[in-house]
Amino acid sequence: MKGVLLNNLGSPDSTELKDVKKYLDEFLMDGRVIDIDYWKRYILIKGIILNFRPKKSAKAYKKIWWDEGSPLVVISERFAEKVNHKTDIPVELAMRYGSMSMEKGIKNLADQGVTEIFLAPLYPHYAMSSYETVVVQAEEILAEKYPHIILDTLPPFYNKPEYIKAMSNNIAHHLKGFEYDHILFSYHGIPERHIRKSDPTKSHCKIDGSCCERNSVAHYTCYRHQCFETTKEIAKTLNLKEGTWSNSFQSRLLKDPWLKPYTDFELEKFPEMGKKKLAVITPAFVSDCLETLEEIAMEGEEDFMAAGGTHYKHIPCMNDNDDWVDVMVSWIDEWQGEKVING
Repeated sequence: MKGVLLNNLGSPDSTELKDVKKYLDEFLMDGRVIDIDYWKRYILIKGIILNFRPKKSAKAYKKIWWDEGSPLVVISERFAEKVNHKTDIPVELAMRYGSMSMEKGIKNLADQGVTEIFLAPLYPHYAMSSYETVVVQAEEILAEKYPHIILDTLPPFYNKPEYIKAMSNNIAHHLKGFEYDHILFSYHGIPERHIRKSDPTKSHCKIDGSCCERNSVAHYTCYRHQCFETTKEIAKTLNLKEGTWSNSFQSRLLKDPWLKPYTDFELEKFPEMGKKKLAVITPAFVSDCLETLEEIAMEGEEDFMAAGGTHYKHIPCMNDNDDWVDVMVSWIDEWQGEKVING
């Protein structure tokens, strides 16, 4: 029997300090998120970061929390429910971090007699700190507790035509009536070293401005290249004029070099360039969350307007809109028909 496991990032159970601290502890102690030696990570996270970061994060979560709970969780549940209604096999939702664990999701499927799982990480792009850690954890759980279950995984879908079309439709819908000077595609940032670590050739990814344009097997696991490709495809689909759009990366942590340009720096300089009417899109996320609702929709607007901007629009993620649901259902149907899903 086949079943589907949708997976998203996760969220604290509440905005209480203890819940936020517990969540951040699990998230930041993941060796694919903070990829340093365990003992260094332990001291850094438990001895330093968890002494101040939870209070700041709890305050941010309180700004975006819904009556029903965490926006990311609520949206993901709505999406999973819609997908479930359009499929004839079990569909479960799990989170990489938090109480809605991957282990619970797999157990729920196993308890229903599922012997083959289609894992769908809800990340369009490959990154060791998002897509990879989900796949690895699922493999580890199955190997330890459910060795009889077969695992198939949805590849990163950053350039799949149906995904690009759904994204473009969502953007076009929310841009109606908004006259913009510029559109910023803001992707979640990752350390530059993650790009190099994910490069199977160990030589192609130099982050020099040109490597993402040269064909290479490294592109299959290169987050930076995949982000740029998503932007190009959306710009082409929406017929955006050259010079009216650009890329940036948000959510830096620690002092290591992260992918550039940085979103907050870009927001501050746009008004000086005469770009005072800005729309911001966050294509690394399919569901609105803390990084989109607080960092971009709230803090981003404040920074942009303070720098001299006049109009600012945050484009919501696809969330549970019908186009996105239909895309996921089509991939599930394709998998059920044992057709090859190309990465």
